[in-house]
Amino acid sequence: MDRTPGRGRELTVGELAERSGVPTSALRFYERQGLIHSRRTAGNQRRYTRDTLRRVAFVRVSQRVGIPLARIREALALLPEERTPTREDWARVSLSWREDLNSRIRQLERLRDDLTDCIGCGCLSLQRCALANPYDRLGQEGPGPRRLLTP
Repeated sequence: MDRTPGRGRELTVGELAERSGVPTSALRFYERQGLIHSRRTAGNQRRYTRDTLRRVAFVRVSQRVGIPLARIREALALLPEERTPTREDWARVSLSWREDLNSRIRQLERLRDDLTDCIGCGCLSLQRCALANPYDRLGQEGPGPRRLLTP
């Protein structure tokens, strides 16, 4: 246990993994990606402040809804280091993602509504494609699921 004045009770990588439910390998990856930070002891062991638990939870939930790591890193940069974020801190982060999340929701709704019909890929493999995408006009707009990639 670290007894350095002013540091409070810090967590080892194993303790952080146990408390967060995230493997130590993932925690080391998060650190390499700049999502969480540790300090090193004289024996070169990682020590994490307790607020890291919330950061790890935030990363996991963000990943679960499909937010790219780069966007997660940007959001975490808005949060204070070495203290538990306040309600206002989290509100600022959520506001920065609101439009992105709304766009993702609209895209998922289109996918849900069109999936049995056509995903807009221009494949012409379904009989219905000839009606929804005659002469593969969507293919002229570029590769991929064109109907889902446009608003």
